[in-house]
Amino acid sequence: MSSGWLRAMLMGLGLAAAAAWLAGCASPPPDDDAEAKAEFEQINDPLEPTNRAIFTFNDGLDTYFLRPAAQGYRAVVPPFGRDRVLDFLDNLKMPIYFANDLLQGNLSLATDTMERFLLNSTFGVGGLMDVAEPMGIPGHKSDFGQTFGVWGIGEGPYLVLPLYGPSNPRDAIGTGIESYGDPLDYYLNNNYLKWVAWTRMGATALSQREAYLDLLDDVKRTSLDYYSAMRSLYRQRRKAQINQAKVGEAASPDLDKQTAQRK
Repeated sequence: MSSGWLRAMLMGLGLAAAAAWLAGCASPPPDDDAEAKAEFEQINDPLEPTNRAIFTFNDGLDTYFLRPAAQGYRAVVPPFGRDRVLDFLDNLKMPIYFANDLLQGNLSLATDTMERFLLNSTFGVGGLMDVAEPMGIPGHKSDFGQTFGVWGIGEGPYLVLPLYGPSNPRDAIGTGIESYGDPLDYYLNNNYLKWVAWTRMGATALSQREAYLDLLDDVKRTSLDYYSAMRSLYRQRRKAQINQAKVGEAASPDLDKQTAQRK
């Protein structure tokens, strides 16, 4: 299995989900049933049975593999070390952030991204230290799914991707494009260094899962329906990120770095 296989899978799933969306939305409740129609449009999850099955599969992998690994990572690596990993991995994504800032028309954010990349890659020892934020240049994240949202492309129905989790056709396609367009991954995969790309992917998954340990535990423990709760949280988060990008504001930092700094 190669990283290219995962990219193709993401693109295929996004396109397949888009086709399924068209089929699912072809028969909405009749107009005279206003309540049912409003509920149908609000939930916007015509693939729910399939989504729930994939969600259960993902949750099983998380319960028995990823979550214990994240707990072990937290136990072994102190907060300072985890913070350095987060800063380093985030710095590697700066070219993607920069490209999306430009595509969204956010020139000010693009300038901030470039400044952060140059400062952190040099004075920050290759990105291990975030020296830009104390200098008044806070970090933010931009992705292709967010860019599509800024352009006015609708999200489509809710979609749960194997391994990746909550998404939608717009964001799934955006993730696939991002994987193909990442300059570092492109270099690694074309210079017999695929193992480095896989290591980066694994480190990113582990680091982010550790950061969300407490939040996801709380959601799972307190929600009557974990699936519905995650669907709602994902949509709220994405809507906020897109709305902020539309007005040229830096999206609120993800919880990963904030959480790691508190542990």
